[in-house]
Amino acid sequence: MPVPRPQEIACQQVLVDDASVFSIQSTVLPHLLAKGVTAEFLLDRYLAYIRSFTASIIRPVCKPEGVEFRLLGSSLSLINFQVPVQEGETLVLRISGGLLVQPQQCQRGELSFAVEPQVDGIRVSLELKDYCPLILGSSPSIIRRWLYSFTQAAVHRLVTVRFLAMLYRELSGHKACVKVVRANVRKGRPI
Repeated sequence: MPVPRPQEIACQQVLVDDASVFSIQSTVLPHLLAKGVTAEFLLDRYLAYIRSFTASIIRPVCKPEGVEFRLLGSSLSLINFQVPVQEGETLVLRISGGLLVQPQQCQRGELSFAVEPQVDGIRVSLELKDYCPLILGSSPSIIRRWLYSFTQAAVHRLVTVRFLAMLYRELSGHKACVKVVRANVRKGRPI
């Protein structure tokens, strides 16, 4: 019996020249598994996964004005997003504030969920771009970059990679071996 190929999850996290963060994680789902997978589906599953993965320490809250990631049961919002906007096959949540965002950069950055047809299936992607974390500051020092890399960046990568692995497992009905591969989508300093 042949050994199944590992499910590849492509990942890139970089610090861009303007001191913002770019991060993308993606995988290709075969056509057989892709039925019904939309950007809205990805967002719904991701919000549920965040709550589950963090044991409700981080609680996504959907409100008429957008989505907030709150700490525990408090009103402390770690990151706020405006109402999701559909752009083709992509659902975009623009950052609008929160404790983890530089105050002067609150209207900058976005998290997007994309579904893109491919020859062998669909590519599902989670992309964070133009995000300005408070911990990095406007001109990140080596210490700030190191701290961000081992805290927020590491958690974001872990959550998104595991989310995509869980999504594959949920759609296929079996656990797959996952292989994280390096993506090269945008230039910048690796985080």
